[in-house]
Amino acid sequence: MRVIFAGTPEFARVALERLLAAGFSVPLVLTQPDRPAGRGMKLQASPVKQCAQEHGIAVSQPRSLRLDGKYPEEAAAARDAIEAAHADVMVVAAYGLILPQWVLDAPPKGCLNIHASLLPRWRGAAPIHRAIEAGDAETGVTIMQMDAGLDTGDMCLVERLPIAADDTTASLHDKLAGLGGRLIVEALEMAACGGLPRTPQPSEGVNYAHKIEKAESQIDWHQDAEAIARRLRAFNPFPGGATQYGTEAIKVWEAQAEPAHASALPGTVLSASADGVRVACGQGVLRMTLLQRAGGKRLAAGDFLRGFALSEGSVLDGVAGDGSP
Repeated sequence: MRVIFAGTPEFARVALERLLAAGFSVPLVLTQPDRPAGRGMKLQASPVKQCAQEHGIAVSQPRSLRLDGKYPEEAAAARDAIEAAHADVMVVAAYGLILPQWVLDAPPKGCLNIHASLLPRWRGAAPIHRAIEAGDAETGVTIMQMDAGLDTGDMCLVERLPIAADDTTASLHDKLAGLGGRLIVEALEMAACGGLPRTPQPSEGVNYAHKIEKAESQIDWHQDAEAIARRLRAFNPFPGGATQYGTEAIKVWEAQAEPAHASALPGTVLSASADGVRVACGQGVLRMTLLQRAGGKRLAAGDFLRGFALSEGSVLDGVAGDGSP
């Protein structure tokens, strides 16, 4: 089996490594163009490109694959590279570009996608984040035969994975990346023998996992403490949780919901100690245990409070005159 691989972030790199370790021939990798990153904003290759270069694999980085789009020359060059690769199948994992029909039709066995959810529960860009945010008890990986729709293709292999009570997007990502790498190897081995099953997705239970926006980090203290805690786990490592104390911005990275009843207004600090900063919510109490000042380091609650005065009665997201400085 000759495999073209299309992917960009770390999730995809894990799958590419597994394919190479299993002995599949990968003559071509498609990945997003290099992006500026870090303090110096220097161009940085994607994890998939770095992996491809380490293994001497040809890399194509078009900004679009639409032959009639904004970058037709880049799309045409990618088409030539795909045709020259003479691949049997394309594997796609978090690539970041829409595949037009000519790409889907190019390999004889089509395009297989490694999708980090139990389709059709979460289609779209952020299935890991949204599963945690929604309080799902489980997630998983679906190997899907791609079609022209958005994550609407037939399901080939599915494996479930429980979501632990302390899972963040970072920890769940790593579990699903390993699972996806193993499943795609199994799928290709089955496809090589002509025995890869295909099951149409059910029409019920479809949800769209919208891309995570930075503005979503703002904590709404009128929400249930459990919902806020889930969002914080879902938004770790990006964009985290954000709240305001007067003119000071505070990032919240870890917190636990407590069932305690609080009569204070949502956003009111009930207590602040090394065990955490307890804040009244619309229902229940949120105990924040890992916090960060703007420009500072992430600190455990006790260390944070040594350099930042938060006390009982302080109001987060407040204004002068309501308990804020």
